[in-house]
Amino acid sequence: MTIQNQYGQPVGAPLLGWQPRRRPLHVTLTGRYCLLEPLNRKHAPALFAAHSQAEDARHWTWLPREKDSSEEGYAQWIASTETLNDPLHFAVIDIRSGQPVGSLALMRIEPADGVMEVGHVHFSPLLSRTPMATEAQWLLMQYAFETLGYRRYEWKCDSLNAPSRRAALRLGFQFEGCFRQAKVVKGRNRDTDWFSIIDEEWPAIDRALRSWLAIDNFNDDGSQKRSLESWRQTPEQ
Repeated sequence: MTIQNQYGQPVGAPLLGWQPRRRPLHVTLTGRYCLLEPLNRKHAPALFAAHSQAEDARHWTWLPREKDSSEEGYAQWIASTETLNDPLHFAVIDIRSGQPVGSLALMRIEPADGVMEVGHVHFSPLLSRTPMATEAQWLLMQYAFETLGYRRYEWKCDSLNAPSRRAALRLGFQFEGCFRQAKVVKGRNRDTDWFSIIDEEWPAIDRALRSWLAIDNFNDDGSQKRSLESWRQTPEQ
């Protein structure tokens, strides 16, 4: 929405009563399939083992770090993140096993503007393509929009990272464009694709995610009955 000021110029709509939002905290967020808790060194052994189940290192290609060659190296990296407030890293814990199976973070946090980004998404084979993976993303979105009242939630990825682009669109993010030659990562050029969800879109996205995550949306073998995209297209059914 735009309005005109006293000079006849178009300007953005006023945000009456807007106040800077609180920063996200080192909290635990609980769902049906998983919980998110602040990432710390105690998660290192199980997480390193979970990531080691991958056949190769392809899931590290678009991360800013190379694959750790040892559990101790991985533990040192985790230890270096524990006191950070931006990025704010979370471990994804499988409720059934009680073990960490991946991690992700809130980052580029701008309380004055009500904007934050989800990033550093690193899911092990035990987490990828499971309801837990979707629920982990939903828990952070819910925390951002409902608990903290942020206006905009971002997703950015290497333009060549097709799995990340598909994941963003599946979850309901809107593609906004490509920032060309945005970064140098591991000595390579990176064009960055930007995606976002804004607060007015969140209620419909939330309804679709809740419907997809519901127990009765899955068959006995764990396969989905309806896709997440279909719930967004026909939420009333």
